[in-house]
Amino acid sequence: MTTAREIMTGGAECAREGETLVDVARKMRDLDVGALPICGDDDRLKGMVTDRDITVKVVAEGRDPGSVTAGELAEGKPVTIGADDSVEETLRTMSEHGVRRLPVIDGHRLVGIVSQADVARSLPDDKIGDLVEAISKAPSNS
Repeated sequence: MTTAREIMTGGAECAREGETLVDVARKMRDLDVGALPICGDDDRLKGMVTDRDITVKVVAEGRDPGSVTAGELAEGKPVTIGADDSVEETLRTMSEHGVRRLPVIDGHRLVGIVSQADVARSLPDDKIGDLVEAISKAPSNS
């Protein structure tokens, strides 16, 4: 059984709860990513922030990204996957919640991120279309 830990991108950097969205956007630019996990001072995952969140929930609303913090965009309990959960469970979770990136947790510690591309690389060629279709049909969250 292939696990989330085996296909994830490790060493995920966090946006800190108190960081402004200007700083978060710069971090995204520097890391060449479109989403970052939001971590609290206790290093626990608080949510995810995407470049789209910054654009739609802050800039488009006329709010100042220099004064809005990442923590203000952390809504509800983040969708995660356990490091030792199977790729099948990872796919099921992504499809069910309509997410393209899934934080990987070991206990309470963030250990990586699984993207739609990571899952696709682990699937046989005849299953990749099913992955894209399932995530595309699900309600979009990130």
